[in-house]
Amino acid sequence: MDTSSPRPGRSSTLGGPGWVPRSGSHAAEVRAGRTWARCGYRSEADPLRAVLIARPPDSIGAVTDAAGQLMTDRVDLGRLRAQTDAVAEAFRAEGVTVHVAHPPPDAPPNVVFLRDLFLVTPEGAVLGRTASAQRAGEERHAALALARAGIPILHTVRGTASFEGADALWADEETVLVGTGFRTDPAGVEALRGVLGEQGVTVLAVALGPGVQHLLGSMVPVGPRRAVVHAAAAGGELRAALRARDYELIEFEPDDEVVRSRSLNIVTLAPGRVLMPAGCPRTRRRLEAAGLETLVVDVGEYVRAAGALGCLTGILHRSAGPPSAGSARDVGSEAGKPPNL
Repeated sequence: MDTSSPRPGRSSTLGGPGWVPRSGSHAAEVRAGRTWARCGYRSEADPLRAVLIARPPDSIGAVTDAAGQLMTDRVDLGRLRAQTDAVAEAFRAEGVTVHVAHPPPDAPPNVVFLRDLFLVTPEGAVLGRTASAQRAGEERHAALALARAGIPILHTVRGTASFEGADALWADEETVLVGTGFRTDPAGVEALRGVLGEQGVTVLAVALGPGVQHLLGSMVPVGPRRAVVHAAAAGGELRAALRARDYELIEFEPDDEVVRSRSLNIVTLAPGRVLMPAGCPRTRRRLEAAGLETLVVDVGEYVRAAGALGCLTGILHRSAGPPSAGSARDVGSEAGKPPNL
């Protein structure tokens, strides 16, 4: 049916006077930031504009079997929530809009690691499908938070496929690297390839080595054609992909800071400027010697839960242009009025 102009003699709901046809594309609506929130990115190092983090649910404080919930140790809920507050403030101090999700008390405890649950493309989000039984269902909490933040959901990975967002990183404006291993499988790669292919983006799968959780644990881009690399985790396929794109690699061997304190689990704030876990002086000196500016925040309780800054931060928007208005937003609770962050 042609809806390009009003039909005389019909009511507005049937296309008559008062009917206004929708114009423009979905992509244009996202870029305009009115119908949908501005979102997505094509560079892991462009200035960070908006993030999604989760208020830790009560369930994480009730964990008694740490290994059974994929954690390295039990977590102190009060200290963890204080660290969530500190991370939010660190981002706000950099002019980043912070959206805060409030999962219900009984949400799966690992829901705090939002980076695993989605990838936001320039046209909207691809909702992942976690590989472990313990994390099944976290995706629906992420979906609600994304919707409340105004982010369109383009695709939900389904069937028996698995895809976790921390396995996907932009290598350049036209290429996304996806790590394949026990968290993201070939079917998950194909699901992402279908969505990004419509946006003119190539998806390049790179195999992760044994003991590597996510691609994000192997490398973090910190500037144009520049990345911090965990030397023991970066496999041959990843190195070949980065060499083909003339990347400079800042390599770190697996010392106690890298392995136990997750010192390379960082978030790039802007080219050459990163937020990193506190208490990692050797790593900080190396980064600064390489010309990077470093800011630190304590995420020790997240480390006990087997993650850190990169894991807890869902990236919603990066842009080289001017930031959008606002520096904080609460995206609500699934059980009534949310508490303050």
